[in-house]
Amino acid sequence: MAKEEEIIKKALSGDQKAYSQILGRYRNAVFGLVYRMVRDREEANDLTQETFIRAFKSLPYYRPKYAFSTWLFRIATNRCIDHLRKRKVRTVSLDQGVETETGELRREIPDSSTRPDEIFFQKRRMVSIERAIDSLPPKYREVISLKHKEERSYEEIARILDLPLGTVKVRIFRARELLKKKLKSLL
Repeated sequence: MAKEEEIIKKALSGDQKAYSQILGRYRNAVFGLVYRMVRDREEANDLTQETFIRAFKSLPYYRPKYAFSTWLFRIATNRCIDHLRKRKVRTVSLDQGVETETGELRREIPDSSTRPDEIFFQKRRMVSIERAIDSLPPKYREVISLKHKEERSYEEIARILDLPLGTVKVRIFRARELLKKKLKSLL
């Protein structure tokens, strides 16, 4: 096979065999690149053809200090990007119905925004939890506050309170049990 530079020089001088050689060498690679971008065989075939047309027209501007394949793949990528930008996205109005043979279909979309009553109940729950924590004996209130309010690890709590790790774990367990009992009646 002739060197790439020689083939390009021949193509620039109008040699049709050189164009065919370039096409033969790179068609599958360009098609693969384009297909991965557009994911449609027909569009990929069209864009591959457009890539080579553009490349052959722009061949006088190709600089041999760069790999020909890189230059060609850049053209293919740009063609795909242009194509994808122009592709119209099918949209459907959420406010208007869709006409079918049996009539018009309307979409009902639930309101997922937070309702005022939910905010009220969340705040009330938080106040109840705070009160329940405040009513715990000091040794339990201290560990549960460090664990859940300050998000400390068991090891950090043990270090802060100068307690054995096992003691911290037991106190947190007992504090949670007491909270469950207190909150069960409140909530």
